[in-house]
Amino acid sequence: MSERSELRSELGVSEGPELGVSEGPEPGVSERSELGVRAAELDACDELAKLRAQFVLDDVVYLDGNSLGALPAAVPGRVDDVVRRQWGEMRIRSWEESGWWTAPERIGDRIAPLVGAAPGQIVVGDSTSVNVFKALVGAVRLAALSSDGRDEIIVDATTFPTDGYIAASAARLTGCELRPVDPAEVPSALGPRTAAVLLNHVDYRTGRLHDLPTLTSAIHDAGALAVWDLCHSAGALPVDLDAHGVDLAVGCTYKYLNGGPGSPAYLYVRSSLQPSFDSPLPGWNSHADPFGMSPAYEPAPGALRGRVGTPDILSMLALEAALEVWEGVSIDSVRSKSLALTDFFLECVDAYVPRGRVESLTPSHHAERGSQVALRCADAGEVMKRLIERGVVGDFRHPDVLRFGFTPLYVGFGDVERAARLLGETLS
Repeated sequence: MSERSELRSELGVSEGPELGVSEGPEPGVSERSELGVRAAELDACDELAKLRAQFVLDDVVYLDGNSLGALPAAVPGRVDDVVRRQWGEMRIRSWEESGWWTAPERIGDRIAPLVGAAPGQIVVGDSTSVNVFKALVGAVRLAALSSDGRDEIIVDATTFPTDGYIAASAARLTGCELRPVDPAEVPSALGPRTAAVLLNHVDYRTGRLHDLPTLTSAIHDAGALAVWDLCHSAGALPVDLDAHGVDLAVGCTYKYLNGGPGSPAYLYVRSSLQPSFDSPLPGWNSHADPFGMSPAYEPAPGALRGRVGTPDILSMLALEAALEVWEGVSIDSVRSKSLALTDFFLECVDAYVPRGRVESLTPSHHAERGSQVALRCADAGEVMKRLIERGVVGDFRHPDVLRFGFTPLYVGFGDVERAARLLGETLS
C-alpha cells in the first residue's frame, strides 16, 4: 500500500482527486482573469451575500470559521447592555426580568430549526465535552431500560479526540466495553450487546459527511441508541434530527453558529426519551424545584433535565445575539452555497496550484462532503503560516493537512478565488 493510500485509509477517505495533475501549461493571466470574472458573477447573484454586512470583517480571507466563527456585528452592543444595564444596574433582578433563568431553553429553541428539531428538545449550556458525557451515559442508561445485557459502546474511530476520551470514561463508569469502529463499518459491527453509538456527523480533519439517516436507522434496527456530534455540521448543512429519529445529539456554537470563543454547547434529547433520560450530572439547575433546596433530587421535565449548574450568562447571551443573523435564512440555501463554494475552491486550486503539490482529502461527491476542504501538502504547517501572512486564514492539522472552512453567511466566491490563487503563489 502506498503512503498516500495508507493516509487515506487512516482518515477513512476513499480515493479522490489529486489536484493539479491535469496536463497542460501552468495557468496564465487569461485563466486567472476568467476565474476572477466568474467569482464576481457568482457573488453578484448570491442571495446570501447581503448577510456579510452583519459580521465584523476586514480584507482578510477568513476560512477558519469551522474553528471559530466571525463576530456578528450585533454582539458587542448586546454584551455591553448585558454587562452595563442588566448586570450593572438591574443586578440580581435580571435572572427574572431580563430572562437569564430561561436562557438555556430559549436559546435552545433558536438553535432547533437549524438542526431540524421541534422546540423543547434542546438545552444550551456547558461545553461539548460535558454534553457528550451526559448524552452518552444517558444513552447507555436508556438502553438498559429496554434490554438486558447491552454492555457495549461503539465510538467513531476517526472521532475528534475529546469524544474518544469521554467515550472511554463513559464506558468505564457504566461497565461497558468500548469499541472504536470506522463509521462505514458501524452497521456490520452492531449487535445485541450494543447500547449506544457515538458518531461525528462530519469528520473534523477531512470534511467527510457521514450518512446520518442510514446509520441512525441501522443503530435503531439493532436496538441501540444513536448519539451524534454535530460540531462540524450545525449551521452549515441540514441535519434533520427529528425526521431521522436521532436519539441524542450535541454540538458546539462557536463554529458555524458564530457564538464566540468558548460559547456554550447544546444537548438535544428526543422528546419521547425525555421522561426517561437520566443525566449523570444532576445539578441543581435541572431539579424540578431548583429553589426548594431539597436534599433529594427530582429531575425537571423535558429538556431542562439536561441542565447542570448556573448558566454562563455572558457567553450565553452573546450567543443569543449571534443567532439573530439566522432570521429568515434557509439552511437549504446555506447548504447550496456551501457546496458551490467548495466546488469552486477545488476548481481554482486545480487551476492555480503547481502540479502535484496538493491532494484533496475531501470527498468529491456532495453527499459525502461537509463545508470544508482538506488538502494534503507535505509542508502544510509552513505553508499555512505563509498563507496567513498573506491574508488567507485557514488552519493546519498534523501531520500534513491544510484545512479550509467555508461559512456561507460571510464567505464569498471572490474570497475563494483569492485564497486559491494565493495558495498557488505560495506553493510555486
